Amino acid sequence: MATSYEDRVRELGLEIPDFAVDGYYGADTYGSMKPHHIVGNVLYLSGHTPDKSDGTVRYPGRLGANLTVEEGYEAARLTALNCLGGIRLALGSLDRVKGIIRSLCFVTSTMDFTEVHKVSSGATDLFVEVFGPEVGLGGRATIGVMSLAGGSCFENWVTVEILE
Repeated sequence: MATSYEDRVRELGLEIPDFAVDGYYGADTYGSMKPHHIVGNVLYLSGHTPDKSDGTVRYPGRLGANLTVEEGYEAARLTALNCLGGIRLALGSLDRVKGIIRSLCFVTSTMDFTEVHKVSSGATDLFVEVFGPEVGLGGRATIGVMSLAGGSCFENWVTVEILE
């Protein structure tokens, strides 16, 4: 790693929420869960949405109805920032990331909306910006769903390989 991922975040001017200070919004807002679980050298994040740390839903709605692909992409990008906050909470530093294993993305959409993959790229593109393509681009699946908690349009589950 030529430059640290923490340095890269600063270079990009990204604002990542500090869940160690503000707390993980998911447990407070969406019920019984912990923010992450680690097994060996694998980190499993709980679901993240584009919500603000105080639980305010950003980009509520449905793709193909009241949200555009561009708005969905931005919601996914904000979600990725929250995921980075979740990784920091779990590992103490983004520099402990060895690789993104996979992202499972959920997009609230109409039945005929077929561009869910374009929405999810908002998250995976951000991971690549921070970690580079070898580390930041893992497997990905995107599923269109009828609803998500709080009316959010996007949710992401991320699995991360940890440096030993």
